[in-house]
Amino acid sequence: MMKTTSRNMLLFIASLIVAGSVCAQSAINYPARPVRLLIPFVPGGSTDFVARVMQPRLIDELGQPIVIDNRPGAAGNIAVEIVARAPADGYTVLFGNVGTIAINPVLFRDLSVDTVRDLACVSIVADVASMLTVHSSVPASTVEEFIRYAKSRPGQINYASSGAGSPGRLSMEFFMHQAGISLVHIAYKGAGGVASALLSGEVQASFVAVPAVLPHIKSGKLKGLAVKGIKRVAALPDLPTMVELGFPEFQVDSWQGIYVPAGTPAPVVAKLRAAIIKVVDDQRVLDTLRNGGAEVMNKAALEECANFTRQQVKFWARLVKQVGLAGKQ
Repeated sequence: MMKTTSRNMLLFIASLIVAGSVCAQSAINYPARPVRLLIPFVPGGSTDFVARVMQPRLIDELGQPIVIDNRPGAAGNIAVEIVARAPADGYTVLFGNVGTIAINPVLFRDLSVDTVRDLACVSIVADVASMLTVHSSVPASTVEEFIRYAKSRPGQINYASSGAGSPGRLSMEFFMHQAGISLVHIAYKGAGGVASALLSGEVQASFVAVPAVLPHIKSGKLKGLAVKGIKRVAALPDLPTMVELGFPEFQVDSWQGIYVPAGTPAPVVAKLRAAIIKVVDDQRVLDTLRNGGAEVMNKAALEECANFTRQQVKFWARLVKQVGLAGKQ
């Protein structure tokens, strides 16, 4: 009996060694096949913009196809759950953002995924600025003028967002709270839908990602009043920030980050992160992102990336509760 038990124990230990060797070899050879990059939104939004700018250079760095898979729905929660439940091997990757990673966990009551527990942050990539944008018919060219206009028409002005948990929705709700104005919320699919609603005049205002509306701002069809973030946008250097105008809470906007399932081997995470850092250091990538309203926010250390995620979850939890939306979905 003792001999049988000892033999079984040795076989078990040997199997663990073999399995560990196979996993280590798989990590060393990563990636050996195409990598699927899930984007939680429809094409045309800020996350999609950053991902598609980076895609060609990521392919060069990793030596494998990077297949972009747009999986919109449930404010981005569908894509998050797919990645969180995927094998932890680095072949299913999430291009998450502030909404899917930090806002939704507070906004939605019954999420099956804990973004801090079930996902591992590889790298924070960029912060895509949004701007307070209005239809050309709105008689306001500054934030102060817009506030006066809105106060004269309480409940008569519509604003658009890309959904309940979107940064645009929360930004406008917080802005209304701070400015003492009342606008009517209408939800659309993605930043592209928001831009279309603004252009058609269905809505009069929105906090919308710069890449989605930049051409229309330059053509004069829409008006930009101010951008979120602590820095002005390179593509619109004369447009002030909300912080400059006395709204200090508007320092962080729609940051984008790469996430993999928790438990993904450290060598795989390190290789993916190293590739991302090289991509965002490419001057052509930097120029394209900046001209589109995105500022690179790369976090060089993995631990810093994880800490950034945790801090953002806490920050947005406070903000969501402050505007009275916590657990409303």
